[in-house]
Amino acid sequence: MSEMTFEKMIRQMTPAIYASLKQAVELRKWPDGRRLSESQLALCLEAVLKYEVEHDVPEAARVGYLERAGCSSQQGDEDEIKWVN
Repeated sequence: MSEMTFEKMIRQMTPAIYASLKQAVELRKWPDGRRLSESQLALCLEAVLKYEVEHDVPEAARVGYLERAGCSSQQGDEDEIKWVN
């Protein structure tokens, strides 16, 4: 796929297609249950990430977002572990 075609596809992608690709990346399966190949996974992930940037998806809703809690040495109680789902 040419780069220009890929970029055009990202600009024209609907929120429903984005959600479907995002779910496919998360589950590593297509909606019909077939597993994504490694190359399909990489291409879908690239499309999802580019869509998020192109369409200004809020940072907290993006793939791979991790809440920054700060350095544990600055929090006072270094024995406490905070799990975020």
